[in-house]
Amino acid sequence: MSKKKLKKPAGNMIAVNRRARHDYFIEDRFEAGLALEGWEVKSLRAGNAQLTEAYVNLKKGEAWLVGAHFSPLKTASTHIKADPTRARKLLMHRHELDRLTGAVERKGYALIPLDLHWHKGRAKLSIGLGKGKKQHDKRSDRKDRDWQRQKERILKH
Repeated sequence: MSKKKLKKPAGNMIAVNRRARHDYFIEDRFEAGLALEGWEVKSLRAGNAQLTEAYVNLKKGEAWLVGAHFSPLKTASTHIKADPTRARKLLMHRHELDRLTGAVERKGYALIPLDLHWHKGRAKLSIGLGKGKKQHDKRSDRKDRDWQRQKERILKH
């Protein structure tokens, strides 16, 4: 009567949008569920997702993930035509959607998908509410990162 230990996956991250922090000042984060089809869930389990060109759009009081690419598996269903870049509905509470709508329409913020991850067996999307960086902001961030790296090297020796 030995009990089997369940192996946890190496990580619960599926995809990360690395350009988001480079191009935007992220001021607030939200977590949203995704309305997915069966083949998309299988594709996410295999790690076939990209968020590099994705963005979040607000239409008629609903949030949509546009431009995310989920590559279909070869073993996907034959009777369904898989569209890898279709718009996917985001599942959020009404008060969160109202807050996001106000920030985007009145204050000029952008909604950026930050990462796609698993939470209790469900696919979740982290959304950042941010403002775009100008070129000089990007340069100063790069200088700061380089200086931090130099400091670590100096302290190491």
